[in-house]
Amino acid sequence: MPKRRTPEERYKENIRKQQQTLEEFAAHEIEWADDLLMWYRIKKLDMPDDEYRAVAFFKNREYLHKPGSLTLLYEMYLCCIKELPPSTRETAFDLLAYRYHLYAVTLSKGGYDGRID
Repeated sequence: MPKRRTPEERYKENIRKQQQTLEEFAAHEIEWADDLLMWYRIKKLDMPDDEYRAVAFFKNREYLHKPGSLTLLYEMYLCCIKELPPSTRETAFDLLAYRYHLYAVTLSKGGYDGRID
């Protein structure tokens, strides 16, 4: 008969799963940040400051020094996935740029943008 896990063991397992989900999300978003930078270069456009701020947040792994910021961005990502239309070849750039714009707004409202207003 298998031994039942204690509440502490269950808690640690839940934390480990959440940590893994956030790490996978961060890795995924770092790749998308690279893609967004590349698309702006290919289109010979200047990236808006707010989108660049969100890209830099992921690329520089600033979330490691700002507790709660990655969870906040993950929640925003889930909202985007649920509410934005599916990406097509024609809309992929615009949807990704908009998502990073929303990340920047979320970081600012959450107090994670490094600015003092």
